[in-house]
Amino acid sequence: MTRAALLQMTSGIDPAGNAATLVAGVAQAKAGGAAMLFTPEMSGLLDSNRERAAPHYAREGEDPVLAAVRDAAAKHGIWVHLGSLAVLREDGKLANRGFVIDDRGGIRARYDKMHLFDVDLPTGESWRESNSYTAGAGPVVVDTPLGALGLAICYDLRFPELFRTMSDAGATILAVPAAFTRPTGAAHWHILLRARAIEAAAFVIAAAQTGLHADGRATYGHSLAIGPWGEVLLDMGEPAGLGFAEIDRARIDDVRARVPVLRHRRAIPPVVAG
Repeated sequence: MTRAALLQMTSGIDPAGNAATLVAGVAQAKAGGAAMLFTPEMSGLLDSNRERAAPHYAREGEDPVLAAVRDAAAKHGIWVHLGSLAVLREDGKLANRGFVIDDRGGIRARYDKMHLFDVDLPTGESWRESNSYTAGAGPVVVDTPLGALGLAICYDLRFPELFRTMSDAGATILAVPAAFTRPTGAAHWHILLRARAIEAAAFVIAAAQTGLHADGRATYGHSLAIGPWGEVLLDMGEPAGLGFAEIDRARIDDVRARVPVLRHRRAIPPVVAG
């Protein structure tokens, strides 16, 4: 058994305050016996007001939240999946970028969100992530103390081909940090995460934003850890805080032997019109 920690946050418009929450979470995760901590999408800054947020955007090497988390990971000797930050790219555009940080503070992997959230909801909410962000180029799988970890972010959850690609590449655990809206969360969050776990016969860890944020948005919460049979190992509900889940890597072989979906996968040819 290896213990994972999930930090459920209500990130706001002040990166320093968010960094303090993250650093405290790193210390608490280590004290609780976790080998790795998972944090939500946009852990460092959640602000829909682009003009107000713009002064806080920084290149990766200059981002104070990333630096603080790297220092905390090294100080406490724990791995961290920093769900994502808004990072300035070399071309001046933004990336919604997640980081896997090892127990010495080194960056082991980066992933830029591939599928951007451009939707109009029945509630009147309208989101155009592509107005500010550039989509990532491809999937990432990285070795961690919990196993081979495939990286996704929020809206990526709705595209099963991404998760199939990562499990084909050896992923046995899938990370889906998120800031799901309440309407879409209530309708689809649990169902989609359990489906991704079942399809890949893999663990899924989804650290989420929750509650009412300083910019006025509301997020769904319910950070989840899900086993490879689709069973919910942890559901954190709505309160912000830290939760723990036990990851038994032997379950992967057991489930994949019972229903060998990975071995049965076939390349699907193009549809032929009838």
